[in-house]
Amino acid sequence: MAISHLLSPLPSLTGNLTLTSRSSSSSLPLNSNPHFPKPRLSRERAAKLVLRSKGDDSVDASDRLISAVCYFYPFFDGIQYGKFIITQYQPFQILIQPLFPAIKAFKSFPFNGFLIFITLYFVVVRNQNFSRYVRFNTMQAIVLDVLLIFPDLLERSFNPRDGFGLDVVMSLDSTVFLFLLVSLIYGFSACLFGLIPRLPIVADAADRQVL
Repeated sequence: MAISHLLSPLPSLTGNLTLTSRSSSSSLPLNSNPHFPKPRLSRERAAKLVLRSKGDDSVDASDRLISAVCYFYPFFDGIQYGKFIITQYQPFQILIQPLFPAIKAFKSFPFNGFLIFITLYFVVVRNQNFSRYVRFNTMQAIVLDVLLIFPDLLERSFNPRDGFGLDVVMSLDSTVFLFLLVSLIYGFSACLFGLIPRLPIVADAADRQVL
């Protein structure tokens, strides 16, 4: 009997409901389908949302191009580390061949690397007129070039002619060259698409230098 009472249908709640107070005989009608006023956005907030929907944070084409070109600097400066792998594997020769005129011009004067370093650092990185996107990518290319000092010092102090030592130097040079090549392809392509390339080890150092 109790179970049948629990399963019996509840009375309909549609229509007007009344709340009766024990101390008062008055009742308050409650609407079953209340309509609340829709919140309105302020003009300033609406303008911000429109700007975001239009992609206001997108990178300009000129900033993309400048940032992408900067990654050629460490690659040209460290092209000598590919002397073993380029001469042994023809696909690398085909890949690098279009860049030979630019590499030859870069290597034509011994102080070109230093002059480009000074120019990029003081004219671009320390110049607030450039966007942070350009200054970060430029600084990342500079840090990558500075890191080439370590394999250069190691090769100068340890310069074997043959045997196991020569194999170690060949492996080291080839590894440095491949890292430079991958960094060039990754950094160049990411900048063309307006993305932020973050190279391992290099990106954190570049972040600390860019204000």
